[in-house]
Amino acid sequence: MSDKRVLLIIGGGIAAYKSLELIRLLAKAGVKSRAILTKAGAEFVTPLSVGSLTQDKVYQDLFNLTDESEMGHIELSRSADLIVVAPATADLIAKAAHGLANDLASTTLLATDTPVLMAPAMNVRMWQHAATQRNVARLQADGVHFVGPDEGEMACGEYGPGRMSEPQAILGAIKTLLADGPLKGKRALVTAGPTVEPIDPVRFISNRSSGKQGYAIAAALAELGADVTLVSGPTNLPAPLGVRRVSVETAHQMLEASEASLPLDVAVMVAAVADWRPAEAADAKLKKDKGGVQAISLVENPDILATLSKPGKKRPKLIVGFAAETDHVEEHARAKIAKKGCDWIVANDVSGDVMGGDNNQVLLITKDGSEAWPHMAKDAVAKRLAIEIAQALAGRSALKK
Repeated sequence: MSDKRVLLIIGGGIAAYKSLELIRLLAKAGVKSRAILTKAGAEFVTPLSVGSLTQDKVYQDLFNLTDESEMGHIELSRSADLIVVAPATADLIAKAAHGLANDLASTTLLATDTPVLMAPAMNVRMWQHAATQRNVARLQADGVHFVGPDEGEMACGEYGPGRMSEPQAILGAIKTLLADGPLKGKRALVTAGPTVEPIDPVRFISNRSSGKQGYAIAAALAELGADVTLVSGPTNLPAPLGVRRVSVETAHQMLEASEASLPLDVAVMVAAVADWRPAEAADAKLKKDKGGVQAISLVENPDILATLSKPGKKRPKLIVGFAAETDHVEEHARAKIAKKGCDWIVANDVSGDVMGGDNNQVLLITKDGSEAWPHMAKDAVAKRLAIEIAQALAGRSALKK
């Protein structure tokens, strides 16, 4: 980490004092930092304290003639390996989401092509407001990373989500994003969760998938340095750190988002895609009829795994499918490799509490062999699979059993 540089943008909030501890922790980890202190941020911490810790000039004014004669906001935006906004206030998040640039901090964020990590800090009502949630979703779709916020007591006396993450947790997120892992420079796609196929405005066809295994795999790939896009059906899970999430509902939407992520080095198709959907979704709620239960005509959904596995210039180098089975697990999984055209299948028996649970037991099947893994936490399955993927992309995997 000794050759890494972080540009810290300190927003205006009571949590700004935590930024001083973050600077100290970065220095201890060998990461050099410089800081932009917003006008509001300077109401909570002083330029002197920030500069003493960074041992660098503190940047504050967009219209500083000395700095801007050298295009300071451009230079600042390109001089770091990572830009960290802590605290990221509702105002800073809104400016970044809408491309506003009326001060040094917002102009720097707009001018950068460097990865950005935001640590939100605000009142619980401000965090939960629909406008803030829309802005955060927009930034996540643009590839901005988030750590926190935590839940707890606020300086204003209220309780709930909105507290800025502790400096040690932010440092951990920074290390993850700056790490040069074996998948650095590789592009990965993970699909996760269920799909939802509407019958009418209030009813749908879906399944019990929680998305836990797919989200864990996305996180594990990101920890190894991959640039990960997570295409997710409806879940209650937060996006993993360092992962770009695209939220979808239907199988058609998932296919479209998956194809939009091409080209890729690896695709891991974990999502439990509904096999069928109603031929027509009613515009109004279907009512009970005296004639009995209404028949719903079903049609087959697109096969996302088979579509991405088709030979062609855009086919990912490695495609991993998942097979959720209730019987004859290995037999059905091997048939799926042949039918879908993917490279690997991760098969598991879901007749128990796997769907929605925290543990899993899988069988990794390739065209050359198979390997049964012991019962373990889904996070552990994800880390082991990520290592196998890294070895395969490096040409070192040789599973033959």
